[in-house]
Amino acid sequence: MAMERANLLNMAKLSIKGLIESALSFGRTLDSDYPPLQQFFVVMEHCLKHGLKGTKSFLGYNKSLWGPLEMVEKLCPEAGEIAASVRDLPGLKTPLGRARAWLRLALMQKKLADYLRLLITRKDILSEFYENSAVMLEEEGAVIVGLLVGLNVIDANLCVKGEDLDTQVGVIDFSMYLKNDIDDDYRSEERNGQISAILDQKNYVEELNRQLNSTVQGLQGRVESLEKSNSKLIEELAIAKNNIIKLQEENHQLRTENSVILMKAQQRLEVLLKGDLNCELDTYKQSRQGLDEMYNEARRQLKEECQLRQDVENELVVQVSMKQEMEMAMKLLEKDIHEKQDTLIGLRHQLDEVKAINVEMYQKMQSSDDSMRQKNDMIARLEEKTNQITATMKQLEQSDKDLLSQTRTLAMSFVKCASTDTEHQYKLVKDISF
Repeated sequence: MAMERANLLNMAKLSIKGLIESALSFGRTLDSDYPPLQQFFVVMEHCLKHGLKGTKSFLGYNKSLWGPLEMVEKLCPEAGEIAASVRDLPGLKTPLGRARAWLRLALMQKKLADYLRLLITRKDILSEFYENSAVMLEEEGAVIVGLLVGLNVIDANLCVKGEDLDTQVGVIDFSMYLKNDIDDDYRSEERNGQISAILDQKNYVEELNRQLNSTVQGLQGRVESLEKSNSKLIEELAIAKNNIIKLQEENHQLRTENSVILMKAQQRLEVLLKGDLNCELDTYKQSRQGLDEMYNEARRQLKEECQLRQDVENELVVQVSMKQEMEMAMKLLEKDIHEKQDTLIGLRHQLDEVKAINVEMYQKMQSSDDSMRQKNDMIARLEEKTNQITATMKQLEQSDKDLLSQTRTLAMSFVKCASTDTEHQYKLVKDISF
């Protein structure tokens, strides 16, 4: 195994050196038909297959390079594009064809050395695919990966899609490396100088590229932070707008509720005013009803007094001859007159109270608007009726005074004519009554 590793390392050195020298002398972009390039891929295939563990299948043991190369995608996210392109190629059917396509795409991207360097640093992953004495797990693998860095100075344009990579036979052509030309010895130093200059330029470009990548990553991070802050500001602005809309809706709702409360208060005030007016109207109706009842009572009492006077006259006609009974009748009449006077005094007090109520209502009516004019007419009618009642009461008082005077006159005439004839007395009483 050690001899195999040494031989593979020497072949890798010869193939890489020959490819670089021929590419520099060729002076243009390399394609798939270029023999040194084909031999380089054959040598790399043998190096990567060395010590590869076999997987048992129905046809025997199968050794595939696609397993470890596919793991590069997990170690470097940039390699995912190559892996996806290899999987999407329609002409590839075997894992070996996919591995060959992957090597060609990595070389065109000038990332082959970088990808393999990441792979050989993970011994734990490679131990699953290679034996302990394989090239990729020993120092020879690291040397080969270091030599691959020199391939970044060449440009390759390989058509992977139309090439049959599944059935190619990987045979090393040693005749390319056994040439003994004298010109090669003279030109080797010159080519080595050109290679070192190109490598220096390549290192400078790579360093500049790394700086640019770091700057781009920093700018991307700053852009992401700005986008996050912008999104946060947009969210805060949306939240502020929503809060403003909610506050406007609450303000509108409060204004609506305020207007509704104001309308309800006005309606309640109107209802209360109408209720006060209704109360005053009910009071007026009750006072008017009381006056009507008092008037009816006075009329009833007047009728009773008239009936009583008729009874007195009948009693005088019947018992004119009895002085004691006449005096008793006079006392009764005087008592009734006193009671009537008390009744009249009570009626006057009630009339004064009604007048005071009317004056108070009139004062309330004056403070009201035009809607109280109808009540003024009612008060005027009430005062008119009150005046009529007052006139009626005065007539009653006058009639009582006349009755009292007639009664006294009758008593005097009874005293003067006590000794006259009974028939003459009856006639006199009858004439006075009529």
